[in-house]
Amino acid sequence: MTDARTHRRLTEPRLVIASHNHGKVVEIRALMAPFGIDVVSAGDLGLPEPNETGLTFIDNAVLKARASAEASGLPALADDSGMTVAALDGAPGIYSARWAGPSKDFGAAMELVRTRMGDNPDRSAAFVCALAIAWPDGHVETFEGVIGGHLEFPPRGDFGFGYDPIFVPEGETRSFGEFPPEEKHRISHRARAFNDLVRACLDGDGGA
Repeated sequence: MTDARTHRRLTEPRLVIASHNHGKVVEIRALMAPFGIDVVSAGDLGLPEPNETGLTFIDNAVLKARASAEASGLPALADDSGMTVAALDGAPGIYSARWAGPSKDFGAAMELVRTRMGDNPDRSAAFVCALAIAWPDGHVETFEGVIGGHLEFPPRGDFGFGYDPIFVPEGETRSFGEFPPEEKHRISHRARAFNDLVRACLDGDGGA
C-alpha cells in the first residue's frame, strides 16, 4: 500500500489531463469527479503531444505530464498504458497505440496481435497503466497498476476502447469491451494505479 506521507498532496483546484486520447480522458475524468477538481484535457488547451521516447510506461507518462505542466502552468496528470502479451515477448507494450497506426485503427491492431500470436497456445496478457502527476515546479509523482488476464478472439463488446474487446481479465468470462464503464472503472489497471494515486496525493496527509 502506498505511504501518503512520502508524497505531495494535490491541492490545486484545476488539473490538466495530458492526453489527446478521448477514451482515456473520459475514464480519467470519471475517476477524478468525486474530488471536485476541475479537469481539462491537453487537447482542450491545444497543447502539443510530445514524442514518446521513453523505454517504459513510467518514462512516457512522466514525459507527457511534464510537457503539459510546463506548457499550461498547471499540475498535469498523464497516463501511459498498453497491453503486454506473453506470446509476443511483452509486445505491443509501450507501442500499443502505435500498432493502431496514425488513424488509431484498433480493429487492425487487434488483428495484428492475433496474426502474430498464430497458434501459440499461451493466451496470457496484461494491461498496464502508469500515471504521473507533474507540477510546474518540476515535482513528479508516479504510480503503476497492472491487471492480468488472457486474450480471446474475435473481439467482443462495444464498451471501452483500444484492445478492450479482446482482453478478458482474470476471474471473468467477459472481455473489457463487454464491461459497462462503471464496472471497468472498479477493477481496471487504470483504476488500480488511480487508487494508489488517491491514497498518496488526495486522501493522504500530503507532505512534499
